[in-house]
Amino acid sequence: MSSSSFFNDLLGSIAEQGRHLLDRRRERVSSGRALGDLCEALLSGRGEASGVALARDLLTSYATLSPDERLAFFRELHARFGADRERVAKAAQAVLEAPDDEPLLQGLHAATEPRRQELVRRLNLAPGGTSALVSMRKDLIACLRDDPDLREVDRDFQHLFSSWFNRGFLVMQRIDWSTPAVILERIIRYEAVHEISDWDDLRRRIDLPDRRLYAFFHPALVDDPLIFVEVALTRDIPEAIPPILAEGRQELAAGEATTAVFYSISNCQKGLRGISFGNFLIKQVVEELRRDLPNLKTFVTLSPVPGLRAYVEAAAGVTDSPVAGILSADKADLLERVGEEEPPEDLKEPLKAICAHYLMREKAKGTRPLDPVARFHLGNGARLERINWNANPSLSGRRQSYGVMVNYLYSLGDIEKNHEAFAATGAVAAASSVSRLLKSVPDTKKKQIPDPVA
Repeated sequence: MSSSSFFNDLLGSIAEQGRHLLDRRRERVSSGRALGDLCEALLSGRGEASGVALARDLLTSYATLSPDERLAFFRELHARFGADRERVAKAAQAVLEAPDDEPLLQGLHAATEPRRQELVRRLNLAPGGTSALVSMRKDLIACLRDDPDLREVDRDFQHLFSSWFNRGFLVMQRIDWSTPAVILERIIRYEAVHEISDWDDLRRRIDLPDRRLYAFFHPALVDDPLIFVEVALTRDIPEAIPPILAEGRQELAAGEATTAVFYSISNCQKGLRGISFGNFLIKQVVEELRRDLPNLKTFVTLSPVPGLRAYVEAAAGVTDSPVAGILSADKADLLERVGEEEPPEDLKEPLKAICAHYLMREKAKGTRPLDPVARFHLGNGARLERINWNANPSLSGRRQSYGVMVNYLYSLGDIEKNHEAFAATGAVAAASSVSRLLKSVPDTKKKQIPDPVA
């Protein structure tokens, strides 16, 4: 039995004992009692067994709620379980009067913490509590559009998850054909970049000598990956995705490969949005591959550009935009038809130039690139190496980015330098061939293009 299974069984036993205690004290909550009152009971209790039982009852009750009832529950968390403002004011005044009093500073720190955070900590004591809370946050994220005030609640979840899912707790595993079927099934379901069509497709990605798949796991979610990356071992930097995914392609002996290609990175848990794992995973995979295959010299991605088409369509309607400055009327008309049709060759050079402009010049939130994949890789210290025309000719690829994909190069000697420059000023490291594409795109800032995917 794994240590995690033993711990969950132990918690389950404690919860059962706690339930008996609650029954004997005639304190068991009826099914009609509001979840907010259950939360108050959980926060006010001191007994470990009864607390575990209450936490389990609360999470079980939550799971039965309708979407509207879950929204109401989150609003209750916002209204009833924030910080006590009167207590905060008194603690702050006390610190102002005695700024060197360490106990008073500790008291102020305790007062400013929302009660929700302690509530979530206690809920996590229930058997399966971590998984249930990750699922709960997924529901909460879905409610933010209806009620932006709930972002305050979401910040509490994110604050706690940042500690619970710290890199130090994560375990990297290579996924292969001997991995338990329950994990393989989830890999198929979670793949978010290039759909895995069936078990044969999965086997081609994990059970051949020139393919690898690595995932991060957390001890509280034993059989459920947090994030995974798919790797192709090749001789050259790839220009398109079909040869990598082709069913009848010629295999390459791992010892003959000189390039490791990260061609798909999938975040598996929507409830962990905003908790960064990918940068750690890529760096650890690089170290693993270098140790096992010292012949590998190049580490590169073949990445989508998910915001490109939305950006071009938004910019097309803005006078004096870079898109309008490089596309003639007939080429703009051709762009509109890309999706149902293959992109015509006439669009190749202008669209590559627009893509370079989009990735290197267009910013969101100050100095950060508009494109989310670019933010991730450039923030990790990668270099924008190449823009590939018609690299993903699938229908989804054309609808997302006109089929364009890019390579981000992880040059091990430059990663830290690139990362520091990007973090400080937003400077984008790019190969000279990509930078030259910018010469044909007017760099006008007369009108800002709104972020179409914000």
